[in-house]
Amino acid sequence: MEEVYIPQERLSALKDEPKTRKLIESACSCKLSINDDECVVIDGAPYDVFVAKSVVYAFGRGFDIAIARLLLNDNYYFTSIDLKHELGSEKRVQRIKARIIGESGKTKRYIESVSAVKMSVYGDTVSFIGSMEEIKEAETAVNTLIEGGTHKLAYLRMEAAHRKNKRTAQTPTF
Repeated sequence: MEEVYIPQERLSALKDEPKTRKLIESACSCKLSINDDECVVIDGAPYDVFVAKSVVYAFGRGFDIAIARLLLNDNYYFTSIDLKHELGSEKRVQRIKARIIGESGKTKRYIESVSAVKMSVYGDTVSFIGSMEEIKEAETAVNTLIEGGTHKLAYLRMEAAHRKNKRTAQTPTF
């Protein structure tokens, strides 16, 4: 049995939509409940609980359940950057979140299209779901923006990482 704390807003969505909870339960072969401490309790076999925990946590970080369910595939991973921890002040966090999202979501969409990662900017975090290579490419762009680099520099670094990953994937190993 595991307990997962997710933001109240997302917990309410899980409570109010039994369909979402049932989707996770059937996909992960486990039982979800919400206890008095307002956290999600996951009960089942150890591996099933492990997988369900990552799906619930991804849902809690702002991903739609259809995207969070990608974590059921062994080739998909979840990572998150805590902007509050990285930047400190709330004002800087808001500024960097705006830079990561971009005007009308343009920057976020571009990072997702080049790296093929799924991204969520929620609360004080930026989260990613994808293969390890895809996540590294997207994190390259986001970390450049966090460090104060321009969008152009962030895109150039991400595109270079993407080209390198494509070359590595095409190189036969003997």
